[in-house]
Amino acid sequence: MIALDHSDIKTNNKKRIINLLSKERELTKLDISRKLDISVPTVTTIVGELIEEGIVEEAGVATSTGGRKPVIIRFLPDSRYSIGINLEKDYIRAVLTNLDSKIIEETKKELTVLTEDEILDIMKMLIEHLMNFKEDIKDKLLGIGISLPGIINEDELTLEVATNFRLKNISFKELNSYFNIPIFLENEANAGAIAESKLGIAKDLKNLIYVSITEGVGGGIFIDNGMYKGKDKRAGEIGHMCIIKNGRQCNCGRKGCWETYASNRALIKDYNKKSSETVKSINEIIKRYNLGEENAIYVIEEYIDNLAEGIQNLIFIFNPDYIVIGGEISKYSDIFSKKLSNKVFNSNEFYKEGDVNILFSSLGDDSNILGAALIPILDKFGF
Repeated sequence: MIALDHSDIKTNNKKRIINLLSKERELTKLDISRKLDISVPTVTTIVGELIEEGIVEEAGVATSTGGRKPVIIRFLPDSRYSIGINLEKDYIRAVLTNLDSKIIEETKKELTVLTEDEILDIMKMLIEHLMNFKEDIKDKLLGIGISLPGIINEDELTLEVATNFRLKNISFKELNSYFNIPIFLENEANAGAIAESKLGIAKDLKNLIYVSITEGVGGGIFIDNGMYKGKDKRAGEIGHMCIIKNGRQCNCGRKGCWETYASNRALIKDYNKKSSETVKSINEIIKRYNLGEENAIYVIEEYIDNLAEGIQNLIFIFNPDYIVIGGEISKYSDIFSKKLSNKVFNSNEFYKEGDVNILFSSLGDDSNILGAALIPILDKFGF
């Protein structure tokens, strides 16, 4: 057991008070003391510091059963900001959020080439735009979280490899030194899992697997409220489990990887092979599916089969409470949800429907970028 010194205890109490106020919005000092089992003098000292830092304010007085009326302490979500960035194959998107993870401003720029210089130059431009959005942003900015595809070295601020993007060993230390502000890197599926566990449909759930379906397929794994990353922080590359031996060629060099059958790219590619008319987006396929087009129906049904195959494997291995599916297809849960659940649980000797809940993200395309923006907030305040 590790003994905490006085400063550690105070820091922890401060985080607990901020966390409580962020949820309750307004409380008296006595309320805070009772809910957190922290002495009133300690609460008074910490609240005084938070007022000085501008994170909370006094907001009138509450009713009293006798004696002096207690002062109400109000949480100020716009007292601090965070920036989240998401790297996609064709563009980079950046958002400015407050402590409630509300998007205050966002900006986006297309990528013409996927190179380290291009990526860093565009990120600098987007960050500068957000930092200059309002006068006080720079002074109130906690940090910048960056959601990236592939294997991340968090300590070295490096994207080690992103097979679908053909990227290797890209360092983001330059952003750290250029802006002189904390930079955090996270795998895009892990970032999405963070957002879902804190803000989305999986809020406060203990055991879940977030399946991020984008250009590839990635996974964020939460076990007992903690993210599981493995020995070298490389866990979650679920898109590279083999579902068909000697199947389709994957960008990783192997064959039969799940993401060659279950990613956005795979769905679009399969439709274009089947149809004489080329499409560029999932939305176009869904429109044709809804119109009853034979090719679209065939491809969607086959896609659901392949998606179910991987999800069954995850359920057998992890036995989670929930599987949460994120990415663009989460917008079409009305089409996928029931069919997918039937495929996963029909003829399944080990699990029946309801044993594991398969949900679709309520955050849609924002999961990964909101998760990235949450990381500096979690690092500073723990909520």
